[in-house]
Amino acid sequence: MNLKLKDKVIIVTGGASGIGEAVSKKLSEEGAIPCIIDNNEKKLTIIGKELEGRGANFFYSVTELTDVSSCKKAIDQILAKYKKIDGLVNNAGVNDGVSLEGGSYADFINSLERNVGHYFTLANLSLPALKESKGSIVNICSKTALTGQGGTSGYAAANGERLALTKEWAAELFPAGISVNAVVVAECWTPQYATWINQQLNPQEKLKEITSKIPFENRMTTPNEIADTVLFLLSGVSPINGQFLYVDGGYLHLDRSLTVLA
Repeated sequence: MNLKLKDKVIIVTGGASGIGEAVSKKLSEEGAIPCIIDNNEKKLTIIGKELEGRGANFFYSVTELTDVSSCKKAIDQILAKYKKIDGLVNNAGVNDGVSLEGGSYADFINSLERNVGHYFTLANLSLPALKESKGSIVNICSKTALTGQGGTSGYAAANGERLALTKEWAAELFPAGISVNAVVVAECWTPQYATWINQQLNPQEKLKEITSKIPFENRMTTPNEIADTVLFLLSGVSPINGQFLYVDGGYLHLDRSLTVLA
């Protein structure tokens, strides 16, 4: 299938590692121009060297996503270089463990700013260009908004906002020809997830316990599988709009007792 992404300018926040890195690399493979916005200069340099070695067209910017002026600078640089923006992948965030009992109001607000504030900022700053291109927005979201997790009120609330914004923006922007969708991630094997697993008392037993509850093949989702879905939504080859796509092996919506039969 031709995803019609060649020469499309696509912003990816948190695009230097994990799911964002997979999206950035897949975009490059399709001939798109990934514009990677991340605050980790070391990781940006690594992915930049890899893409450069492939002869890819790409852009990256060391950007503090909680700083509106820093985000604006990145958008201005992208528009100055490419004169357009065709898509936005809002991806960056961290499950920071700001809980109800152990957190504070300030911690909670900081978690929202860290995990969803920049979703609005980047969409707001990119909107004039997205209207011109009739582009697409894809919001990466976590299942914590729908299942809860315990001990992570800030992150769960931020992901609830991500889902709500997906519906709201789809309703607001369809007259401009802009599609807005969300990809909901459950158990995906990223560096951030690996760090969390390795903090458990018995990492391998914990991982086995988790994967045993994933109906499809009893395994974690990979970042590349998330990326494939993101690219499909960015392609504009389908009228999908205002939807939540669950790339999770049936984790959320199939009866987990089915795994006993597998």
